[in-house]
Amino acid sequence: MDKKLKAVILDGYTENPGDISWSCIEQLVDLTVYPRTSPDKIIERGKDADILIVNKVAITRELLEHLPNLKFVATLATGYNQLDCQALKEKCIPVSNIPAYSTNAVAQMVFAYILELINKVSEYTADVKSGTWCKCEDFCYWNSPLYELDGKTLGIIGFGKIGARVSRIAAAFGMRVLCYTPSGKKDGFPDVEFTDMDTVISNSDFISVHCPLTPDTAGLINKDFICRMKKASYIINTARGPVANEKDVAEALKNGTLAGYGTDVLSTEPPEEDNPLLSAPNCLITPHIAWAAYETRVRLMGILEQNIKAYLNGAPINVVNN
Repeated sequence: MDKKLKAVILDGYTENPGDISWSCIEQLVDLTVYPRTSPDKIIERGKDADILIVNKVAITRELLEHLPNLKFVATLATGYNQLDCQALKEKCIPVSNIPAYSTNAVAQMVFAYILELINKVSEYTADVKSGTWCKCEDFCYWNSPLYELDGKTLGIIGFGKIGARVSRIAAAFGMRVLCYTPSGKKDGFPDVEFTDMDTVISNSDFISVHCPLTPDTAGLINKDFICRMKKASYIINTARGPVANEKDVAEALKNGTLAGYGTDVLSTEPPEEDNPLLSAPNCLITPHIAWAAYETRVRLMGILEQNIKAYLNGAPINVVNN
């Protein structure tokens, strides 16, 4: 029997805090798992590895000089900007990512924000538990209006798999769906009106952002963007934190230009204590967990297994540095 290649997972905790087995990977390689690895420990832990499996640990050109056995890098995510893919390519080391594994979970989180912002379930629950309803003269109590989604307009910026899934859920709620995507109209979505960015911004009650972070999209959601929106509308950001100018968003929430903001991503993660969104009203923030449903992470593990199998069989898949 051939000796198994040595694989090291440098930051496995976020993918698997203990509720999923690594056994499918252990059957393929000689596996060592570290929950987290600081930059000064990468060389020590990875110097003998044939395969490195990483999530957010950065692999730089300089580090590669100290990883002489490295033959393959597998990410535990779709994004791979923390890896020097060009340097890895020059050394003929393929990098495989995990595409399209979190579509359902992220789309679900989009509507968790939307429903919380307009139905205020947690806010009313807190009022009830504090005794406010007990003191009410009427059988029901409310202190702010509630709204139906039916008939409202959802604008989608970016129309990959997640944006497409969001559009189908919106249609099921009876919403009108507008979409801007640089690639143009997509077939198979009769409920989606593909249009220009200005039309999406000025006509939407809710805007859900699903574009990649590029020089063109960095700071896309800024004061000018918000001023062009309908009054008392909402933004949901499950793309990347730097897509939004957080200072502008916080200011718009404080002055009422923006009715609400829901985000799973911030410009710095974990956030700095002075991040303006942390104290902004009507701002829902989750700690980068939209992708992290149990079923989603099981799916991620399955794709990781496929990526490693394909590499071992001499035909790597999902390679991002061809």
